[in-house]
Amino acid sequence: MRIRPAVASDAPAVRGCAEAAYARYVAAIGRRPAPMDTDVATAIAADQIHVAELEGTVAGYLHINPAGDELLLDAVAVLPEFAGEGIGKALIRFAEDEARRLGLGWVRLYTNAKMVENVAIYPHLGYVETGRRRDEGYDRVFFEKRIPRRDY
Repeated sequence: MRIRPAVASDAPAVRGCAEAAYARYVAAIGRRPAPMDTDVATAIAADQIHVAELEGTVAGYLHINPAGDELLLDAVAVLPEFAGEGIGKALIRFAEDEARRLGLGWVRLYTNAKMVENVAIYPHLGYVETGRRRDEGYDRVFFEKRIPRRDY
């Protein structure tokens, strides 16, 4: 597997990955999860999307947004046929490494409260829940992880 910055020609694959990965949550949430409606082309142009390629296929993607002293992990998605192969965890580690590379102190993220698998996995990856609230019409659970800075 290779993680690389997305390019404009990846936009259809990234949109397809978001549709496939998040479709199962539409009924539980009562509406489309926010990543399904992201302006992928704009995010790619802003260097905010990275893709995980496996055997020449975009198997997953990561949407990150550095701001201030943090990196917002806006979305992580993996095609259902590649679920369970460690791609999601590799993308999250990539986000943490990117925060470290940029000298940022935190990775922050949120997930929908109805995405119970996500809510359960983030603490196992070292993330601390910081709150739950209604945000932009979604019931969200917020997490953060301190990224130690390297002193060379």
